[in-house]
Amino acid sequence: MNEKLTVRALGKRFETAGGGFDALHDVSFAAASGEFLAIVGASGCGKSTLLRIIAGLESATSGDVLMDERPILGPDRDRAMVFQDYSLYPWLTVLENIQFSMRLKASARHGEAQSRRLALERSLLLLELTGLKQVRDAYPHALSGGMRQRVAIARALLGKPELLLMDEPFGALDAQTREVMHELILHILAVEKRTIVFVTHDVEEAVYLADRVLVLAPGPGRVDSLWTVELPPALERTPELKRSTEFTALKGRILDRIRATSGLQRDLAALQRLTR
Repeated sequence: MNEKLTVRALGKRFETAGGGFDALHDVSFAAASGEFLAIVGASGCGKSTLLRIIAGLESATSGDVLMDERPILGPDRDRAMVFQDYSLYPWLTVLENIQFSMRLKASARHGEAQSRRLALERSLLLLELTGLKQVRDAYPHALSGGMRQRVAIARALLGKPELLLMDEPFGALDAQTREVMHELILHILAVEKRTIVFVTHDVEEAVYLADRVLVLAPGPGRVDSLWTVELPPALERTPELKRSTEFTALKGRILDRIRATSGLQRDLAALQRLTR
């Protein structure tokens, strides 16, 4: 496997006034170049913390994170992150939001005229790719949640990152809009061919989009299991696949693992004993 990302024996400990706690312990996995890896797990298993460490926004307490066999020591343009809350600049238009970061970076390397041209060319391409061409001059307040997330995705793709990190990007969207965004992501994969690490609480979403699904267990966060999605390739998947026997069976097995590791089954059993 041509590994784009390697996480090896990763640990993260937070210190608080009342004492410390381990958010992650001995987490190891790898993602191949061009792979879509989804990460799921019960609340508190460290999914977002893990993604922030990969992005270089948090430092690990122990272990290593490598990209192309080089240590990740902080944020870099070879990685981009999409958050759930969009984080758009309300005073900028759609087009200006998309090209903002690249204009800043390009200005440090080239003349102002060239930086603007490079940012504009790439931004116009991404407007087409994400279906935002008709709203290029609109401001974020005028857009739906789905459209705002399209802007955030386009902005993340602007610098042509090799690794796209997505932290529950569709968690705040309604079911119909989420389905549209799933098709958008598959379309982007076909055109841009990025390696994606995608955190979600929605197992159906993970199975539909991913090549593999990593289940994290809580207390502290650790790898429970890793599932290969043996369904048609992601670019050939359609919404009808979600009703297939193979899809529902895999979704059910992953959900069973999450329930088993979360302690939910134990808590429900205890509650049933108390209410008898």
